[in-house]
Amino acid sequence: MQTLTQAQYDAFWRDGVITLPDAVTPAQLAALRAEFAGWVEGSRAHTKPYGQMLDGRARFDIEPKSHSATTPALRRVSAPTEISSVYLDVMRNSRMTDMVADLIGPNVKHHHNKINSKQPGSATEVKWHQDFPFTPHSNTDIVTALLMVDEVTDDNGPLEVALGSHKGELHSLWHDGVFTGAVDPKIEADYKRNAAVSKGPAGSVCLMHTCLAHGSVPNNSQKPRTLFIAVYSAADAAPCSPNPVPNAHEGMIVRGTDPRRIRAVPYSVAIPEYPKSASFFGQQAAPGKAAAE
Repeated sequence: MQTLTQAQYDAFWRDGVITLPDAVTPAQLAALRAEFAGWVEGSRAHTKPYGQMLDGRARFDIEPKSHSATTPALRRVSAPTEISSVYLDVMRNSRMTDMVADLIGPNVKHHHNKINSKQPGSATEVKWHQDFPFTPHSNTDIVTALLMVDEVTDDNGPLEVALGSHKGELHSLWHDGVFTGAVDPKIEADYKRNAAVSKGPAGSVCLMHTCLAHGSVPNNSQKPRTLFIAVYSAADAAPCSPNPVPNAHEGMIVRGTDPRRIRAVPYSVAIPEYPKSASFFGQQAAPGKAAAE
C-alpha cells in the first residue's frame, strides 16, 4: 500500500526533499520526546562528551560553547536505536519508514541513525554540505529522514536546503588537504541566497536525498529543535567507506527483502575522513584537529 501520493513522489525527485506531517503516531512521538528529555536531564551531570559507541567514541555529544548544568545543550546522541526500544521501533516500524520505501523501495535497509538537537539559545549550527560525500555508496538511492521530535519553526534553527541540488555536482568536503565537513564558503553563499526552509509541527518528517545540499543556523529561540535522523538506502546500495556512526542495526532490512545484489552507478568522490571526535560537529568546528585527537 502506497503511503505517498504520486504528486509527493514527483516533488521529492524534482526538489530532492519533501516535508510531510504525521510520520509517527501520537504515542510514538510522546515516547520519543520523553526518552530524549531524560537524556537531556542526564547531560547536566557532564562537562564533556560521554557514553560509548561501538567504535569507542562518545555516544552523547554536548555543545562546548554553551552547555552547563543549568542550561544543558545536548546536541547529538549517536545510534539511539541501540539504547532505546522506542527509537528502534520508529526507525523500523513507522509511517516514516513506509514513506522512505515508497521513494527507494521496495527493498530498503538501514544505514545509521542519530539525534541532532539544538537546545534553546545553543550555539549549534550545521555548515552546508551534502550527506553522500560522508557516506558514499555504490548508488545514490539513499534517503535521510529527519523526524521532527519538536516543532520546527523559522526561529529555532530549521534545516535550510538548496532545492534541486541533488541533481548537480558532488562538492568536495576537503579543502587545502584538510577535511572540513563542509562545502567551499563561496558555494555555501550561493546556496544560502536561494535556500528553502523545512519546518513543521512535531511528528512531521523531512525526507531528503543524500546528494541535496543543506545546512542550518543556531537556535536563537526559547524552543528546542530536536531531530531524530535515520538514514536508509536501497537494499542493493553497498557502502563504500566505513560508517561514521557505526551501529548494531547497520544493514537491517526494514522493508522488502535482501536482493543479494549490488547496483552501481558512475560517480567520483573523495574518500571521507573518519571522525575521531564524538560527532561531525567536531570536524566542522575544527577542521583537521578533530581527526588528530
